[in-house]
Formats: sequence, structure tokens, C-alpha cells
Amino acid sequence: MKKNWYLAPKVNKELIDKYKQIPEFLLQFLVNRKVLESEFVSFLENNEVNFLDPFLFSDMERAVEKIIYHIKSQHKILVYGDYDADGITSTSLLFDVLSTLKAEVDTYIPDRVSEGYGLNEQAIREAQSRGAKLIITVDNGVRNKKEIALAQKLGIEVIVTDHHSFPENKEDWPECLIINPSNPEDGFPYKKLAGVGTAFKLAQALVSSSKLKTEDKNKLLNKQLDLVALGTIADLVPLTGENRALVREGLKVINKSLSSLGKGRQGLYQLAKLAGLSSEKDLESWNIAFQLAPRLNASSRIEHADTAVKLLTTSNRQEARSLAQELNLKNQKRQLITEEIFSEAEEILKDDKNLAKVALCPETKKWNEGVIGLVSSKLTSKHYLPSLVITRTEEENGKVGFKGSGRSIEEFNLMEALEDLSDYLDKYGGHPLACGFSIYSEDKLDKFIAGFIDIANKKLKDKHLEPKLEIDIELDPEMITEDLMLECDKMRPYGKDNPRPLLISKKQRVDDIMTMGDKGQHVKIKVQDFWAIAFSQSEKFKDVKPGDIIDLVFYPEYNHFNGKKTIQFKIIDFYKHG
Repeated sequence: MKKNWYLAPKVNKELIDKYKQIPEFLLQFLVNRKVLESEFVSFLENNEVNFLDPFLFSDMERAVEKIIYHIKSQHKILVYGDYDADGITSTSLLFDVLSTLKAEVDTYIPDRVSEGYGLNEQAIREAQSRGAKLIITVDNGVRNKKEIALAQKLGIEVIVTDHHSFPENKEDWPECLIINPSNPEDGFPYKKLAGVGTAFKLAQALVSSSKLKTEDKNKLLNKQLDLVALGTIADLVPLTGENRALVREGLKVINKSLSSLGKGRQGLYQLAKLAGLSSEKDLESWNIAFQLAPRLNASSRIEHADTAVKLLTTSNRQEARSLAQELNLKNQKRQLITEEIFSEAEEILKDDKNLAKVALCPETKKWNEGVIGLVSSKLTSKHYLPSLVITRTEEENGKVGFKGSGRSIEEFNLMEALEDLSDYLDKYGGHPLACGFSIYSEDKLDKFIAGFIDIANKKLKDKHLEPKLEIDIELDPEMITEDLMLECDKMRPYGKDNPRPLLISKKQRVDDIMTMGDKGQHVKIKVQDFWAIAFSQSEKFKDVKPGDIIDLVFYPEYNHFNGKKTIQFKIIDFYKHG
């Protein structure tokens, strides 16, 4: 699909003159990412680790006191998590810390299909039967007032750690201690922590209040930073502020473990090996987002997330290897199922001319609930239109129900559409670009689908729908040196709200071109003294030949081969000049 290139305006001369110690291209990157001018220098220094004081959360002191009481009393503490990578890492982190502090601790993650997200009555009653006296939620709980009240009625205290938004009506807030950066009434200054980041703040406070030696406190907390980086990147929260510091330090812990051949967390080491990641090259944010996190998420998409928690908490190398292999197989199965459903959805939609892609599972089938969100994401990515993928479910009363997942584009707010159609929905939630919902009536489903398509057609009919490719700066390849690469490294780690810098070079002569890959699907071209790689773009390059002049959008990276490190370009997009 054609992309709309957008080159950011050049940074103004006043700012360049004011910050002469910062190279102009770095200044351009900072401005493009809307970094506050007062934070320019600290953003680039990346030296000191100044994590925020966890006791800035108003309920933190009382939460720590309560946990210490239950540890000393040897009461059963249950860490209640979520089945995605953020919830899995949060659960593993608190289990590890509480176990080290000699707590009687257990974990519980609900089944994605049979229980769904958050606390539920059955799980709470099971917690009571297992003797739990305290439940600590991670990455959930802030919208579970009724379930928390039930737990308290059954004699179980509850502490909520979550990062999701609170119910609009304060009467719907849970009546318990809450650690949540998005709390509008709390004084914690950074509001965008992931669930695992919030769990880490509780661990910070708890460990600092323990009787461990200072050195042991630091070791215990530092050990958890790999989980914090993994969950934070996987949950796509902004890599700004404290998130950026947490991920930066967490990546150091992960890479140290890889370079020391697994002397750190066994599970991550084994998972990284199976993903083909080696100690020769440091892992970056994208390795976690696209290679490790999907393998963790595959656990709950195919079966249950408990496998992933066991992987991250075991210290046994043999067990870690076995669990990593199990997750790797589940991920391969997940990929096959996703592709199969995507193909079926595409077939259903092949003649559809609407400005929203709505794929409903055929009557004779049930699509895997765990992957319909991934299928929707693929549909939206391919067509650059909002999409819904809906599967059939069998409810407790024996009737057919429907569960759906949606993804969208900047031009269309999913939640606004769902709120307009809420009369036809039994459950729904999400944000402008992603949603989930349940419907228990075929009549309501038909009206919902018709209404959704109608809203999309009206809102998008006059819009120019092309994905935007935001480019940071125009640079000639000859300007890309080792020194520039070192300066660019100051922008790491890359992620949401701090993407890898994209460059454009115009009027570049193609000196050589060749295909790569087992099906010739990749292309390698030479411009000036650099080789540039374009993955899965052979069709687009089919008419390009040596001597052609092209405009190129790319980012520079290092190629590691036979012990040598050279600069190469990763091609994102190109057009023949003019």
C-alpha cells in the first residue's frame, strides 16, 4: 500500500544556536518526539538511574505495612495477574520478590477464554479455599469493585496494583488500597507506567522497608528489571520518563544474562536462544516486542498463561529449556492459526467495499478467541481501515454468543463507535485504536455490525486514507559515520513515542541490486558506499535496475557478520525519483 511521506519541519535556528553542544540532527530528533526543552540534556545523557520514590503513591506506605504483616504472620498471599505479557511479567516479579522475602505466596492467572480479564467470583472463592488472606492484583483490579467486595466479605484483604484508567464515577472505584499511576487523585508524578512498572514500584517500596542488607536490596531489585523491560515494551506504553529509564536498565540486565550464557534468569535466556538471539549482538526493544513477547503471549492464546509464569520464575535450567520449547511450539501453532483465520477473513471480505472490515466467523466454525485481535491487526494493517473480527462462542446457558476484537487507524475512534452502539453490546472496553466486546444475541449482533459499518462509511467517506510515514530528517548517506551512529545511540531505547529515527536521502543512484531469501523475497541494493536491505519488498523493486535514481526512506544499523561490524541501511520505503 502506498504510504504518505511526511518530513518533519526543520528545527528552528534559535534552538540550534541555544544548544550548540547538541548535534543538529539529535536536536531534530528531540523536537520531533516532543521532548521538553528542559529535558534535552538529561534525555541524551542516559547515565544516572534516578527511579521515582515509590512512596509518592498515597497508598504505598499502608500497602507495604499490610504486606509485611501478612508475611510475618505467614498468611497465604495470592498474586492475581493477567494473561498478557505485562500481566505475566508483573505476576512473576512480585512472586519472585515476595518469595525472597519469605512470604507464603502463590499466583493465579485467569483463563483467557473461560474467565476473561480481571477478577471473577469463581477465582476469589478458589482463593479462599486455598487459604489466601491477601490478594495483590497486578495489571488489573481497578474496575472490579464487586469482586473485591466479595473477597473482603470472605475474609480476604485486597491491594490493587494496576495502570488502567479508573471508572468515571468514583462510586464504582474499589474500596481498598490502590497503587495506580493513572489515579487522578494520586500525587505520583509519572502517569504512564505499565502494569509491571507499577508492580515494580510496590516491590521497590517493599524491599526498601525490609531488613535485607543494602547490597542485597539492590541485587534483588536489579534482578527484576529484565521483567520490567519485557512487560513495559510488550504493553506498548510510551518509552518516556521513568519507563525509558526502567527499560534501558532492564535491557542491560537481559544482555548481561545473554553474554554470561544464562547466569541470570534461566527462562529468558532459553527463550532468547530459541528465538535465534545470540550474545554477539545486544538485544533491543524490537527484539522483545517482536521475538520474545509473542512467545510469552502465545501461552494464553493457545492454552494457559501459567506456562509463561513458570518459565520466568524457575531457576532450573533443564525446566527452563523444556518450558521455553513448549512456548516456542505454542507460538508456531499460534502463527499458523492466525494465518488460517486471516485467510478465511480475507475470503469473506474479498468483495466488501465498505470503509470498515467486519469479518464474522462462519456458522460452522469457531475461531480461536486468543488470536482474533491479531487477525484484526493484520486486516487493518493491510487495508488501512478499521476492522472487527468476531467469533462464535458457546455460553453457559447453551446459547450461541459472540466475542469480537477490533483495531483501527488514526482517523477512526473505535471507542466512540462502540459507545454509540452500546445498546447492542453486553460487554466492551478498549481505547481509540483497539477494542474488545461481547454480544449474547444474534439480533443485537446484526444491528451492531450494520451500525458499525454505517458509522465508518459516514466518518471516513471524505478522508484521504493512506498510512503516514513520519520522517525525521533528510541526510545524505556520506554523512552517516561511526560518530553519527554513536550519537544516535543516545536516543535509545526506542519504542512508543520514541521511535527509531527515520531518514530520507533523495536522488540516490542504485549501483547494484540483488535478491535474497529462499524465495527471492528480499532485496539488497548498493547506494554510494553502503548496502541497503529491503525485507519482503522484491515485488516493489521488480522494475528497479542499476543506474536508476531513487528517493529512499531508511534507518542506519550495524550488520554483524564474521566478527565484523559495518553500517548498513534498513529500507522502509522508496520511490523512483520524480
